[in-house]
Amino acid sequence: MKLFSSVHDVNDINALAKEALELKRNPYSYQHLGKNKTIALIFLNPSLRTRMSTQKAAMNLGMNVMVLNMDKEGWALELQDGAVMNGATVEHIREAAAVMGEYADIIGVRSFPGLKDRELDYSEDIFNKFVKYCGVPVVSLESATRHPLQSLADLVTIEELKTKARPNVVLTWAPHVKALPQAVPNSFAEWMCKADVDFTIAQPEGYELSNGFTKGAHITHNQEEALKDADFIYVKNWSAYEPYGKVTVGHEDWMLTNEKLKITDNAKVMHCLPVRRNVELSDEILDGSNSVVVHEAGNRVWAAQAVLKRMLESL
Repeated sequence: MKLFSSVHDVNDINALAKEALELKRNPYSYQHLGKNKTIALIFLNPSLRTRMSTQKAAMNLGMNVMVLNMDKEGWALELQDGAVMNGATVEHIREAAAVMGEYADIIGVRSFPGLKDRELDYSEDIFNKFVKYCGVPVVSLESATRHPLQSLADLVTIEELKTKARPNVVLTWAPHVKALPQAVPNSFAEWMCKADVDFTIAQPEGYELSNGFTKGAHITHNQEEALKDADFIYVKNWSAYEPYGKVTVGHEDWMLTNEKLKITDNAKVMHCLPVRRNVELSDEILDGSNSVVVHEAGNRVWAAQAVLKRMLESL
């Protein structure tokens, strides 16, 4: 594997999830693969779980890890080809990415969207330029439109905890105090549409995701209808795809509560974290027995380790 940016970079998602669970049982069995190899993790935006889980995964495989918070520690990057760099930018991404490729065997990149220009965000300009110029395998640590390591960990969690062969999985929109990207729901939808699950997306009118990510999903504006007999509920806020980046007032009643859980099949509740308590999810859910958000976050290590293992095997 030379690139991990979406579900389309994986031939068999079930096999990859099983590999992650095997690594969870035997975390240090492939340390020879990473000996004398280095991964550079490049963050243009904040991170807790992605940074720590990917570092841990790399160390489990025997790798050296370098972390660069470009938003705080690096030079301001110029992205445009042919730019006359007489302004605030100091280094062009062509040289920056190429130099990073000299120092690392694998590079991870995290970059959020601006939520102002949909065409620019969905072109994945920053991520794709790192891929183009660095010359080594690249793993997405979240991009403008996708978060594949999170989605793989979500699939691993469902496979690990499911009690029936084909569970009912629901992605439900939740309220928030500001506009958030579509990356996590886009990615989760893509992976669930390829997984062996019955998949439903519930959101208020106006919050439809791009249909390029949701083909195969049942989509409804009725949250109660979606939650009925659910086995897993994935809670996440996102801003509108059209008009891009917009949010509408209201919909506070979409927050998940224990009362709403009564119509599910004792559903496990998932969230990528961080979560706004009593805005996106109630205390009673997060502190209750149905919440698996911490377990899910723990599986981020094994998802990342499965991906890095395959990348090391391809070197």
